[in-house]
Amino acid sequence: MNTQKKLYISPSLLAADYCKLGSSVQKIEEAGADFLHLDIMDGNFVPNLSFGPDIISALRPRSGLIFDVHLMINSPEKYLERFISAGADIITVHREAVNDPASLLSRIRDAKVRASMAISPATPAEEVLPYLSMLDMVLVMTVVPGFGGQKLIPETLEKVRFLRRQIDARGLDTDIEVDGGISAENAGLVTNAGANVIVAGSAIFGSPRPRQVMLAMRTAARENPYVAE
Repeated sequence: MNTQKKLYISPSLLAADYCKLGSSVQKIEEAGADFLHLDIMDGNFVPNLSFGPDIISALRPRSGLIFDVHLMINSPEKYLERFISAGADIITVHREAVNDPASLLSRIRDAKVRASMAISPATPAEEVLPYLSMLDMVLVMTVVPGFGGQKLIPETLEKVRFLRRQIDARGLDTDIEVDGGISAENAGLVTNAGANVIVAGSAIFGSPRPRQVMLAMRTAARENPYVAE
């Protein structure tokens, strides 16, 4: 049975021109993006640094996109309110960085923000199962988090399939997001596995024709739907 959910495309700001952030975001919004993926990196949880809530606050008045905030940081509970106040619509925390996931997810949901949990390639998908009923979205990292421009790890798609089966079996409406090495050429692989939110950085922000790239991704999704076993 074809149970494909609506596809959402979430271009990653990491790949934007940092000298022209406002106009770059406006360009991809006009080109048909659904979300804006905002990677927050602290140099500890991942070996790289990006930006903080001030960038989100600055962009918020300039965009109607869903702000998809991905916290690749240790102790996210310490900074949660700052990202909520900055304008996050979705907040993703890493299972590997949280000691008390249920409490943190409750705080996110109580703030009327969508709650999401991410797992890195080395983390079993089973780690998410106790929290599925609290999650609006699960993010399966398809590369090792921390840097853009990596190639998708094919084995991670088995986690997507597993989680989609588990979500459907529970009668939940949880989205599955994938992040890392995704382009129009392989978007069909991730939608066929059961993902319905695609993060792409350089494939979109780095293209002179982002609208065509996103249209190609949507075509690939239609042609490669998830089919329940």
